[in-house]
Amino acid sequence: MKESRVVIVGGGVASLEAALALRDLCGDRVSVEIFSPRKDFIYRPYAVGEPYGAARVAYYELEEIAARCGADFRLASVSYVDSERREVVDHDRGRHGYDHLILAPGVNHLWPVPGAITFWGIADELGVRDVLGAVRSGELRSLAFTMPGTESWALPLYELALLTRREVRGTPNEGLELTVVTPEDSPLEVFGRTASERVGELLAEHGVGLLPATRPVRFEPGRLVTVPGDAFAVDAAVSLPKLEGRRIRGVPHDSFGFIRIDEHCRVLRREGMFAAGDVTSFPVKQGGIATQQADVIAEAIAAEVGVEIDPRPFDPVLRAELWTGDAPLYLEGWLGGGHGETSSLSAEPPWGERKGKIVGRYLSEFLATTEPRAA
Repeated sequence: MKESRVVIVGGGVASLEAALALRDLCGDRVSVEIFSPRKDFIYRPYAVGEPYGAARVAYYELEEIAARCGADFRLASVSYVDSERREVVDHDRGRHGYDHLILAPGVNHLWPVPGAITFWGIADELGVRDVLGAVRSGELRSLAFTMPGTESWALPLYELALLTRREVRGTPNEGLELTVVTPEDSPLEVFGRTASERVGELLAEHGVGLLPATRPVRFEPGRLVTVPGDAFAVDAAVSLPKLEGRRIRGVPHDSFGFIRIDEHCRVLRREGMFAAGDVTSFPVKQGGIATQQADVIAEAIAAEVGVEIDPRPFDPVLRAELWTGDAPLYLEGWLGGGHGETSSLSAEPPWGERKGKIVGRYLSEFLATTEPRAA
């Protein structure tokens, strides 16, 4: 059987996990090429701790780690997919053939709440640092953390609030009023009832207020305008960004730019085309979910190139590490198996040894043994 050409669009979590999984499952049955307009792979989950001095964002040379994943790297954007010819077209109009295509270009981060500071989830969090400076000086006496919709990954919202509470502990501004304003019906409800209730208790223990089922509209001096309700009195507001899928011509997207997939992460109505990560229409946008989708794709491709394997469908388990300002806590919820008793919050990771904030079958171990470059 001839070698199958696999093209991966995007240089993020899903791309690297897919390359690692394909190397393990398929060996020399496939060749893998990663297309990305960026030279770096950025480990974004650490960004939440950077303004507080609790962590530093890790940067990796994408060409170097792609090679270690068994893939070739091409510094290029893909502007068009010709699914009839099974070719991707880059911005220089170069055509590159594929037998299997994995789309993982990620999402665009949009300005969400006029007037509010946006936490973009990257290292350059100058706006958040300015807010923290005003908190430390006592200039701000109240602060809200919010997000525009439930399609965002909500965990950083709660980490920012809890890390800020730690920041003012024992200072003259210890009485700072902190509130999470969220469109969720309960905190981190996506994990399930048990974990959500525990997070609610944690917020109360740390003196962080909660305003659920509430969407921000805009921030004006001294108030956050919300729906429902008229306004919430607060000195400043920090919001997570709004997410929109990155569109590529020739790829079917919904009205928000997201790609619909089946249970094996195949793009609907496209032969040989798969999608993984935040660009898919799956509502939870999280690195661990992206790695699970990449593993599902790798198994489906492996079966198609002759590997004796029964490819599993996508049956997501949501796992996350919550930074509290003290010891981290670990959340787990079975998205495919219902909520309630299937979710947990614990002091130790129930999935085994801790190897970073993103839990991936291949990527966690890979990054744990890979030295990032200096930022």
